[in-house]
Amino acid sequence: MTLSIVIVSYNARADLERCLSSLTDAPPAIAHDIIVVDNASTDDSVAAVRRRWPGLTVVAQKVNGGFAQANNAGIRATAGDLILLLNSDTIVPPGAIDRLAARLIAVPAAAAAGPRLIDDEQRVEISFGPMISPFAELRQKVLGAMYARRVGAVVARVEASARREQFVDWVSGACLLVRRTDAEGVGLLDERYFLYTEDVDFCAALRARGRRILFTPAAEITHRRGRSRASAPDAMTPAYRRSQLAFYQKHHPRWAPLLRLYLRLKGAGDGPG
Repeated sequence: MTLSIVIVSYNARADLERCLSSLTDAPPAIAHDIIVVDNASTDDSVAAVRRRWPGLTVVAQKVNGGFAQANNAGIRATAGDLILLLNSDTIVPPGAIDRLAARLIAVPAAAAAGPRLIDDEQRVEISFGPMISPFAELRQKVLGAMYARRVGAVVARVEASARREQFVDWVSGACLLVRRTDAEGVGLLDERYFLYTEDVDFCAALRARGRRILFTPAAEITHRRGRSRASAPDAMTPAYRRSQLAFYQKHHPRWAPLLRLYLRLKGAGDGPG
């Protein structure tokens, strides 16, 4: 069994170098290759990676085609039996990828698996959940807000859930391990999503083929969330809104007109939260 690690990066040189250092200082035991897909960064990311890690494959895209498109480019340029989609703003502890791969391999019914994600302060990220719907989104946002405010009962609930291996509807694309046969079976990621919700859509496509999605705390990875967003905040909100609308048009078409009206009333200046 072999693994291809696909890392998409956009103007996140420092984070990308930190991520690659974590992977190469204590490399996974599984036979693997690493490919970096750069989305037309202007911060010298490509030159920096080629200089420090000359053995890695770097795909330097001439234009920023979005997160889904870049991941697909990386997948098509690799041949591993397993594919790990990994954000550039992650830090991978020794052994974490091997533990994640071992759990996916041990569960034949699962097409994909995601680890427990934590932030720099060791707080759990809500990185899995039920299929997106208006009510599920509201629940997720309320839960996330209360967890961020450290509401005792919510903290206990979120952390208990993140300690339990379980089948879920989706896991975060910040670190998503998938079998190549399954990824190719659904035609890879849907490129209509420039940024956001592509992971939920991808998992939905996998589940539509009768496959399952596994969340496992056997592996834990640090996610320094929102670093790429910080490099271009004005572009992120419109991207989020477009992906959100595309998702509802595809999966909940009856709700799409209401969402479109809501977004028009809310105004372009508001953020995705």
